[in-house]
Amino acid sequence: MKITFTRLDDAYHMQAVNEIGNTVETDGSPDVGGGNKAFRPMQLMLVGLGSCSAIDVIYVLRKQRQQLLDIQLEVNAEREKDKHPSLFTTIHLHFRLFGPLDDKKVKRAVDMSMEKLCSAARIMEKTAQITWGYEIVSG
Repeated sequence: MKITFTRLDDAYHMQAVNEIGNTVETDGSPDVGGGNKAFRPMQLMLVGLGSCSAIDVIYVLRKQRQQLLDIQLEVNAEREKDKHPSLFTTIHLHFRLFGPLDDKKVKRAVDMSMEKLCSAARIMEKTAQITWGYEIVSG
């Protein structure tokens, strides 16, 4: 895996590019002189956690032959106060799954992701308490 960074302004606004040309931008907070022009690094960690877990859940539900019509995910996190570095202390993921889904299969898919499959969760659980929940919207 390789990511290349290019500075986009004279402060903290950066563009990251992966090996195949996909891009994402980052920036610092105004507190440190950034311009809030893009995701901050710690926000991107939550993006990584959420997308890692969502991919797992979609994959497992497909294997279970569930008709997932859509998925939405909200990630909320708290960080240590007045500390540098300021690590995550709590993270909660809430999945909204749409379709005629079996509750037991959804629970299994979400639990498997959060307890076993998601590499990002495995890393982040070392410093943060990670919790999760889900709801099924059937129609």
